Amino acid sequence: MKSGVWSSIGPDPRLQTPNSRLPLLYLVPTPLGNLKDITLRALEVLQAVDVILCEDTRTSSKLLQHYNIRKPVSPYHQHNEHKIVIHIADQLRAGKTMALITDAGTPGISDPAFLLVRECIRQEVKVECLPGSTAFVPALVNSGLPTHRFVFEGFLPLKKGRQTLLRQLAAEERTMVFYESPMRLVKTLENFMEYFGTERACAVSRELTKIYEENVRGTLGDVCKHFINKPPKGEIVIVVAGAE
Repeated sequence: MKSGVWSSIGPDPRLQTPNSRLPLLYLVPTPLGNLKDITLRALEVLQAVDVILCEDTRTSSKLLQHYNIRKPVSPYHQHNEHKIVIHIADQLRAGKTMALITDAGTPGISDPAFLLVRECIRQEVKVECLPGSTAFVPALVNSGLPTHRFVFEGFLPLKKGRQTLLRQLAAEERTMVFYESPMRLVKTLENFMEYFGTERACAVSRELTKIYEENVRGTLGDVCKHFINKPPKGEIVIVVAGAE
């Protein structure tokens, strides 16, 4: 998709007219991998705001350059958000419009956003979140496990509280969704087998929407063996069946 295709629609006219009732902070989901997986409205917002807050400006520059979006960018990530969140909210309150994007997916889902949203609400700055990409949704839907009730756990604690949480989740009847890094995937699957049993159904999705997307389904024991023999790469989502 080239930049000229969507730009002919024109930017959202609301963003061009000062209005205190309009959002000043937009949470904008970005593609998981395939750059075509972005909405026209997301592109309009990114083209119209004063500043784009990026989790990693180097990563975001690829998306912005692809769609010919030339706006000032500023880093906003887990290492600096505590220091700058009030300053950013003050700028928004003064009338500056901003969009917050992360490296991939929806801001706030295992990525920075919560602190800024909370501060904006405290300062009565209007916030709007656009719909769009979130990695756990396609992983859950294509897992073949029940989707009518589920719990999203994100990344498990690395040490403190990990065993306590796993003991609690062993009795969870809803489908469970986790994020994990490729380096820790096998260890986490082994932990699941210990607490949930080797026969519990699960699915692991990695590199969603990318060229080397892979979805592995089966029991925890079978899936763990697969990744022991084939060390994984890329972003990973684990979906585990609830207790019967």
